[in-house]
Amino acid sequence: MTFNEFNRPFTQAEMAAMRRATRDAGGILSETLALIRRIARRIPFAEDVLALYYCARDPGTNRKVKWIVLAALAYFVLPIDTIPDILPILGYSDDAAVIAAAYAAVRHAVTDLHRQMAREALRDMG
Repeated sequence: MTFNEFNRPFTQAEMAAMRRATRDAGGILSETLALIRRIARRIPFAEDVLALYYCARDPGTNRKVKWIVLAALAYFVLPIDTIPDILPILGYSDDAAVIAAAYAAVRHAVTDLHRQMAREALRDMG
């Protein structure tokens, strides 16, 4: 991928996906869970993604935290990426960075219960 490809405008399909994601928190969450089920064994940050997923689903999580989490999860599931996910090893590095940044921003809201639920979900996917 060249520098110019990173600076290109979004396609109509990419824009439609982003609009859909911002209107559909439930869709982002269901797409996150579906993607994690497919790739959980291949990415080392799967537990963090699931902990954020459970944090976003928790009715006790404040709205600002939910928006940060949903934005990170939308980046994770949407087909627009700085580094395409099909590339071995590097493909999910940008996703990992976004998830790590979001997790750092909202770690105070991710409870032990969210982490426990994430571990159990990963075990069940095993």
